[in-house]
Order: sequence, then C-alpha cells, then structure tokens
Amino acid sequence: MGSCLAQSFLKIFLLIALFRICWAGRKLSEVVQDHPQLLTYHNGPLLSGKITVNLIWYGKFKPSERSIVSDFVASLSSPAPPQNKQPSVSQWWKTTEKYYHLSSKKSSLSLSLGKQILDENYSLGKSLRNKQIVELASKGDQKNAINVVLTASDVAVEGFCMSRCGTHGSALGSTSGHIKAKKYSKFAYIWVGNSQTQCPGHCAWPFHQPIYGPQSTPLIAPNNNVGLDGLVINLASLFAGTVTNPFGNGYFQGPAEAPLEASSACPGIYGKGAYPGYAGNVLVDATTGASYNAHGHNGRKYLLPALYDPSTSSCSTLS
Repeated sequence: MGSCLAQSFLKIFLLIALFRICWAGRKLSEVVQDHPQLLTYHNGPLLSGKITVNLIWYGKFKPSERSIVSDFVASLSSPAPPQNKQPSVSQWWKTTEKYYHLSSKKSSLSLSLGKQILDENYSLGKSLRNKQIVELASKGDQKNAINVVLTASDVAVEGFCMSRCGTHGSALGSTSGHIKAKKYSKFAYIWVGNSQTQCPGHCAWPFHQPIYGPQSTPLIAPNNNVGLDGLVINLASLFAGTVTNPFGNGYFQGPAEAPLEASSACPGIYGKGAYPGYAGNVLVDATTGASYNAHGHNGRKYLLPALYDPSTSSCSTLS
C-alpha cells in the first residue's frame, strides 16, 4: 500500500515537474519570438556624413505625386516638430542612428533632398531590366549621395510585383565626372515602382486588399493616393536598408543575396498589436479617416513601417 502510494506521489510529482518544464519552455519560446535575433554586423561601412538624396522620376508623375515623395525625403531630417505634430518622420528615422552607435566607427548620418531629374519620355522604354535601373540611377550625382529611381505605374521592371516592390544596391561610379577618388568607387541607389495599376495588393498593402493571406478592410491612404502612399512605405523601408547595409556587408541577417535588414526584418508591422492581415494600432485622421503614424514636412502624414531596433532586439513602431 505504502509502495503504491509512494508511486502515485512520484507520478504526480513527475507530472507537475513536466508541466512546469513545458510552461517554462512555452514562456521561453514566447520571449524568443518577441525578441528575434539581432541583425549581424558584417564589418562593412555604413553610409555616413552629409548624404544627398537625388530623385530620378522615370515616366509620368503628376507634380502633386512628386511632392508626396519629396516632402517625405525632406521630413527625414526635419527639426523635431511641436508636440501636436508628433510622432514624426524624423523621430521614426532616429532608430537608424542606433546602428551607428553599435558600429566601431561611431559615425553619423545626415540626409537632405538633392536634385530631381525627370525622364517623362521613357528614354529606355516601358520594360526595364536591372542593368537599366542602374543606368538610370547613374544619372544623379554619385558622390555622397543616394540616387532613387522611381518608376511610373505603366512601367514594368524585372521582378516587380512578382518577387519585389523595390530594391536597393550599389554600383560602380563613372570613371569621369564626379567619381575619381577610390573611396567613391561605388554609389548607393534605390529603385521603387508605383504599384497603383500593376499590383497594389502586393506592394501597397494596407491601402489595398492583399492578394493573399488574411483579408481585411483596406486603410485609407493619408495622401489620398494608394500608389504613392504605398511607394513611400517601400521607399522608407529601403532607405533604412540602404544606410545600414549600403554595400552588402553592413547590418543584416540571412543570405547576403536576400538579406533581412532594418525594416524587412519587421514585415507588415505599422503599429502595436500588429498581426498578419492587421497593420496594428495606428492613428486615424478625424476629418479624412486616413490612417497614419507619422507627421511630416508641409503638414504631410505618412504610414511608415516598423524598424528593427538593435538596442532592444525588437521591432519598433511609432504608435
């Protein structure tokens, strides 16, 4: 009898111990999910100093559309706005500064809007390959610059809407003109397409019904332009990736050919409580009903993606 009782107590003890181990394991897995692995620094240079952002507009864009993007670029380095205009684009951008604090060089970065180049006559046609994107990017000044190629809604680009909404990279500078010194042998560039007519469900979510996954009511775009507001989201993500991993040996995780970077490590997150199909708790304009999470230049409002915060090993949002 005593042996049976002892065996029963032992079984109960083992069950309790097993429960505690399982519970602890579940809690540990939750912590790991909340704090994904820190992006690895691969000892390469980050963009630093005073960097000019040049915009190359390929195809037809209305002046009102161009101003949505140029105001966003100007907002990145705008002074801190008054309390009633926060959170702000510049506040969002400050998360990228934490990457500079972690690197051994302890450098800093300042972005400013540079030249805007218009190519409204589709000089390279309406179907572009990667090498032609680089050719267009080369039209901007290449010293201390990021050259941004923006393609209109009627321009097809290799991989657009199938595997990407935009990309960033680096290319060798021209041997004549601005780039002579060895340290300026490469320049950084970004390409983003206007997905308005080709794939808004892929590249302009949450302002359009998604192509796949959980379906929810689209948010109202803050600048009343699904294509351009979606373009800004992708541009913002690529800016963060460009400055923290400009030449493929900065901060990223995974394979260098398809890296997760400062923003792409936090997909689909725009506010706290986000989950697949839900952008998160964002701000809503009382007059227009538009959703946003950042105030910008000239009274603009934007919806910006979460950035991976290396100091907390988590995705950081403004709202």
